[in-house]
Amino acid sequence: MKKRVLQVLGFLISSLGWLFVLCTMAMDFWRITQLGGQGGSFIIKVAWYWSNLWKDCFTDSTAVTNCRDFPVLWTVTPFVQAVRGLLMCGLTLGFFGVVLCFVGMECTYIGGAEKTKDKLLFAGAVFHIAGCVSDISAYCLYINRVARTTFAQTVGPGVLRYDLGTPIFLGLVGCFFILLGGMFYAVTVYRVIVPESKVVYAYGGGTYMAPRSGRRTLYTGYYRPPRQYGSYLGSDPSNSSKISKLSQTTRTKISERDAFV
Repeated sequence: MKKRVLQVLGFLISSLGWLFVLCTMAMDFWRITQLGGQGGSFIIKVAWYWSNLWKDCFTDSTAVTNCRDFPVLWTVTPFVQAVRGLLMCGLTLGFFGVVLCFVGMECTYIGGAEKTKDKLLFAGAVFHIAGCVSDISAYCLYINRVARTTFAQTVGPGVLRYDLGTPIFLGLVGCFFILLGGMFYAVTVYRVIVPESKVVYAYGGGTYMAPRSGRRTLYTGYYRPPRQYGSYLGSDPSNSSKISKLSQTTRTKISERDAFV
């Protein structure tokens, strides 16, 4: 029961996180700056410059907005293009992660046996975490570019000092939700995928058994029976005579013992 609850909770949290990240790609005001009125007054605002991943815009005091769309793909500012690519890569990984986790959840009746479903769920958790890392890298890259200009001691003419907008913070919250959901997934199936190693303790001395094939051992060459069982006499005639004498001696001793009794 606890496993199923954690999986459902992870699915809801991670899906909400991906929804946040997806919304940020279409939102405005990734960065924004405000210009004051006459004489540079910061009490009366007369203009706002803002940007997102697709355009730069200017809004005046009459709420009229003029925008300039970014040009074709290969002429976009490099860091904006990198942010786009990282976000899209993360969303693609997240899509596969959502599908795998939905199939591998215990409360769904697709995906095969329980062992197979656990493996699918673990793979989906890995996709979630990888996509989360890609999205966080995109947001951090954008924050770095804005912060470098904002906190610079001197800037060139015409360069504006921007502040971070709402989509950045919403995206970071979404990444946190994705990471949390992936951890919920992984916790429920970690012990199934990676079981605990069992340590077997042996008490007493071990026993070595020599191989039977070829009558050879790894340490002593040809096999020789222990001395306590006597020596191998082979098929030599002299050896057979020794065997007969030994048997006669044994009979004589037994007979003398019986006579004494």
